[in-house]
Amino acid sequence: MEWGSESVAVRRHRVGSERREGPAGRARPWGASCAGRGAWRPAELQGQVGVAGWMELLVHLYSTLPARLSSRAPPPAGSSWFPGDYLEHITAFGPRTTGSPENEILTVQYLLEQIKLIEVQSSSLHKISVDVQRPTGSFSIDFLGGFTSYYDNITNVVVKLEPRDGAQHAVLANCHFDSVPSSPGASDDAVSCSVMLEVLRVLSTSSEALQHAVVFLFNGAEENVLQASHGFITQHPWASLIRAFINLEAAGVGGKELVFQTGPENPWLIQAYVSAAKHPFASVVAQEVFQSGVIPSETDFRIYRDFGSIPGIDLAFIENGYIYHTKYDTADRISTDSIQRAGDNILAVLKYLATSDMLAFSSEYRHGKMVFFDVLGLFVIAYPSRVGSIINYMVVMAVVLYLGKKLLQPKHKTVNYTKDFLCGLGITFISWFTSLVTVLIIAVFVSLIGQSLSWYNHFYVSICLYGTAAAAKIIFIHTLAKRFYFVNASDQYLGEVFFDISLFVHCSFLVMFTYQGLCSAFINAIWVAFPLLTKLCVHKELKQHGAQGKFIVLYLLGMFIPYIYGLYLIWAVFEMFTPILGRSGSEIPPDVALAVILAGCTMILSSYFVNFIYLARSTKKTMLTLTVVCAVTFLLVCSGTFFPYSSNPANPKPKRMILQHMTRTFHDLEGNIVKRDSGIWINGFDYTGMSHITPHIPEINDTIRAHCEENAPLCGFPWYLPVHFLIRKNWYLPAPDVSPRNPAHFRLISKEQTPWDSLKLTFEATGPSHMSFYVRAHKGATLSQWSLGNGTPVACKEGDYFVFYSHGLQASVWQFWIEVQVSGEQPEGGMVTVAVAAHYHSGEDNRSSHLDALKEKFPDWVFPFAWVCTYSLFVF
Repeated sequence: MEWGSESVAVRRHRVGSERREGPAGRARPWGASCAGRGAWRPAELQGQVGVAGWMELLVHLYSTLPARLSSRAPPPAGSSWFPGDYLEHITAFGPRTTGSPENEILTVQYLLEQIKLIEVQSSSLHKISVDVQRPTGSFSIDFLGGFTSYYDNITNVVVKLEPRDGAQHAVLANCHFDSVPSSPGASDDAVSCSVMLEVLRVLSTSSEALQHAVVFLFNGAEENVLQASHGFITQHPWASLIRAFINLEAAGVGGKELVFQTGPENPWLIQAYVSAAKHPFASVVAQEVFQSGVIPSETDFRIYRDFGSIPGIDLAFIENGYIYHTKYDTADRISTDSIQRAGDNILAVLKYLATSDMLAFSSEYRHGKMVFFDVLGLFVIAYPSRVGSIINYMVVMAVVLYLGKKLLQPKHKTVNYTKDFLCGLGITFISWFTSLVTVLIIAVFVSLIGQSLSWYNHFYVSICLYGTAAAAKIIFIHTLAKRFYFVNASDQYLGEVFFDISLFVHCSFLVMFTYQGLCSAFINAIWVAFPLLTKLCVHKELKQHGAQGKFIVLYLLGMFIPYIYGLYLIWAVFEMFTPILGRSGSEIPPDVALAVILAGCTMILSSYFVNFIYLARSTKKTMLTLTVVCAVTFLLVCSGTFFPYSSNPANPKPKRMILQHMTRTFHDLEGNIVKRDSGIWINGFDYTGMSHITPHIPEINDTIRAHCEENAPLCGFPWYLPVHFLIRKNWYLPAPDVSPRNPAHFRLISKEQTPWDSLKLTFEATGPSHMSFYVRAHKGATLSQWSLGNGTPVACKEGDYFVFYSHGLQASVWQFWIEVQVSGEQPEGGMVTVAVAAHYHSGEDNRSSHLDALKEKFPDWVFPFAWVCTYSLFVF
């Protein structure tokens, strides 16, 4: 669809383009209660009203704001920095899915009221403008294999804080107030919206004038795969002012907020963060891992970068991802310290950017990437990647000179250093390979016997099982080499050889990563530079007899920096990846993935300590201890001692499942119903499937595994997102039909032959706020154009087409067309199969008695996402 070719449903409500005078200081400070700790839910909102009634009610409620404002007490001097009241009120509305009254009415009205309160107390130096945007649009994205998104009349609340005389440039702060179904969404992302409200209040009352505007976007459809941010950046008039942005997100609940994406390019942005942030936590490693696609996730950063060509900073809470997107994501689980730290950082960075000369000319500073990393959360080191490359190659040259001198030295009668170096390098690779194979054998066996994820609720189990096995195998291989190959060599000589080998291996990775342009190569530089300096410093002590103790102390001190920083990074990796492995689908064995990660970490951490194997008299006790720990843990895991999940209120680690009570209807080419069935379609987010569920609910077992409809797109099931390639194991439990009060309607309204010999099919659809549209072109036919996205159909994995649709409370009939090109004669079975699924995420249609009864049977360590849906398939 061309943006200018169709009317865009945008309803804007201007609120105070100029500062309105009112009672001085009539606003609530952070931590002060507006209406107690319960939900702010006016009595007039409790009844059942129609869609039009909701919209009229919103206008009425806003018109009564001045009267309600007069009852507010002024904030005390020096009010504390804590937006807990905002957070509690937003989450008390419950799950806020796009299109629900909780999201479109209650939360929007609450935000407007708080913004109005802030405006009342704002300084005369500033001007506040507010806009409620209701955009309609479409775009395609290659996330999850590629699909297209269409949205209609969704909601954005946009606030512009600017100098009294206006501003031509702005920095954007973005959060989203919608949530996934069944979750109050405290961390994702109500806490960020709460922090943004308080930042707005503090900036607006400041006696310091801003040089540029700050636009605060409270977007209402991020969980719908980034729709609201697209509506803002492509359609809102203020979008043209934006020169940079800060996006506030979550991948966990609380803890530190990690800067995990910056740019693209624009190194001045990370320098601004370095200069302003009071509690820095940033890593270019996280950026390169996230952008590699290893983590199946995206944020609004992607939209602003790709559709707005705007540079920005992406921050997210990462701790305790076990309860992210679940009912446990509540306000009380986010500590005051986390909110305080985030507020301090975001306020400081926004203020810095809004007074920066660089913001106005940000395009002129678009050059190169930045290497950036924090040092244990104390401060951030940042420098251009080109400088990093120079540093890296200088380190490489130092290693070349160090090793070259040894490798080129004349052969000694009893010592051939070059030969021993090459043999030792081979032994090192053999030890790593056999270590990896060992942990993979254990991981595959554990997965096959149904004990996968045993470490999910007890992370130490993974260390005791895979970490000890990897370490023991490395030590075992080197012990064999010492005993049977390097028989006549001295211990000190062998220790030096294997230190040099470790140095060479890390240097090789440094060269490879630097050549590939990876900023993360700085880690390899650390693991080369500091050990080399250490080696040069302790070389004399190593040669002196009786100085072994002094050598060890100096060696450990020299290795302190790379090992401490390495452990710091490894902690962050496991903090993020361990919870993700519990929701990564049924196709990826999580034990295999974790075993590989742990084996890699063991190889890195052991690299500079392998030389101690050759310096030590015996390694029997060490190997015996590691082997016993691994064997005992293995037996306990195989016996099922470690249950993967937990419902402990203090630290829940639930199993995630999706239950969809659906009715499916399949039509043939003539429009006749050829198949109709109803049931509860069951999907597990993790690899264990139903193995832990069947003992509690015997009817859910492998005898009811879902059958793939080969002739239907995406196997004929109502996928909410195109994740069928990640979740191939599903179950289908027969159940009665569902009859939503607001049924979906889908029909072909026209079929016409185009002058370029393709067939144009025009459809219209109405239904709930969330629907999915699926297309499969038959053999001999291709989908050439459509009215969605940029006009070019984007296929998802395996060749089918997927369209994600959502709308706000009010939406027009969804009309769209597709063009089908046929090569040769028209196929007998039709040209194309299309299907539409209606997902009921809120309201009375969301539930069914059968679905509720099944949910009650699940143990309390299961968190089920459950809703009603319908699915209709047609052939044309």
